[in-house]
Amino acid sequence: MKSREASRVFRRGVTIVEVVTAAVIATVVLAGISALMVDNHRSWSAMYSRAYGDVVTDGYIATKKFESIMRKAASDGVSIDPAGEWVEVQYYASSESTAPDRYARLSTGNGMLFVEYGQLDPRSATANEVVCSSVSTCTFKQAGQSIHMRLALDDGTQRNEVVSCGYMHN
Repeated sequence: MKSREASRVFRRGVTIVEVVTAAVIATVVLAGISALMVDNHRSWSAMYSRAYGDVVTDGYIATKKFESIMRKAASDGVSIDPAGEWVEVQYYASSESTAPDRYARLSTGNGMLFVEYGQLDPRSATANEVVCSSVSTCTFKQAGQSIHMRLALDDGTQRNEVVSCGYMHN
């Protein structure tokens, strides 16, 4: 009779226990990588919405519009509400104008920032434009030849405060 050791046949391959163990380890590693990728995607989405959300882009647009209006404003044709809720500036319609003949009035209402354009004589509005929405507060103040705008935007999920200064060149 052959001894037990001699009768044992060596086979190539893996056992079912080794296959199951490897599968469990691979599943745990893949689950960890998946959780990491999901968390990274959520973080990226949150940072993207903070950088490019509605209140951020609205603040940028409001700043550019305000500065554009102030650049063409005549320095002697400025009216500001005593509470700072609106500002109206006069400007020249063209380079041939001898006196300011147009106006632009920035004001807020219903959570929006508006600009009204019009002619001075006879006084009539020619266009109204919504600059931005989600406005919680907006105040205007004059300091010398410049007008300051402090604008707070809040859409319920994100808040943005913009402070801008426009210098009147004319």
